[in-house]
Amino acid sequence: MSTNAMKIFDPVDILIVEDNSSDAELTIRALKKSNLANHIFVAENGEEALDFIFSRGHFSERDKSKTLKVIFLDLKLPKISGLEVLKAVKANESTRMLPVVIITSSKEDPDIKEAYALGANSYVVKPVDFESFIHAINTTGLYWLLINIPPNVNG
Repeated sequence: MSTNAMKIFDPVDILIVEDNSSDAELTIRALKKSNLANHIFVAENGEEALDFIFSRGHFSERDKSKTLKVIFLDLKLPKISGLEVLKAVKANESTRMLPVVIITSSKEDPDIKEAYALGANSYVVKPVDFESFIHAINTTGLYWLLINIPPNVNG
C-alpha cells in the first residue's frame, strides 16, 4: 500500500505518482518547506494513480468532487507507465483540465515530446543533488498551487 500523507478519503490537493520512495519523500519534504504539503497522496504505480484519480477499486469511496490541484507524475512506473496515466487523465472529460507536471529523471527528447503531445502542463527533470531537487520541487509546487489560476472545472 502507498505511503500516504493523509487518509485516502480526505480531500487531496496534490497527487504524487512516484515508485521510488526516496524521491517521493524528498518531494513531500520540499513541499513542506513551502507549507504546501497539507493534502498529499502518493501513488506508487500507474494503476494505483488511475484508481485514485478516477475513484475506482480501492478508492471507489473517494469523493471525486474534491478535485486535485496538481499531479506530479513520474514517467518510469510499474504496472502502467506515466505516459499512459497522462493519456488517460487528458482523455477524460472530467480530468483533462487537471495540471499534470512530469517530474522524472528522463532527459530523453522523445519522452519530452510525447509528454507534451499527450497534454503535460510542465516537464521537470529531477536534479541529481539534494538542494537542487528541493529547489525544483519547491518552485514547481509554489507555481502550480499558489500562482497558477486554474479554470473552474466544477461549473
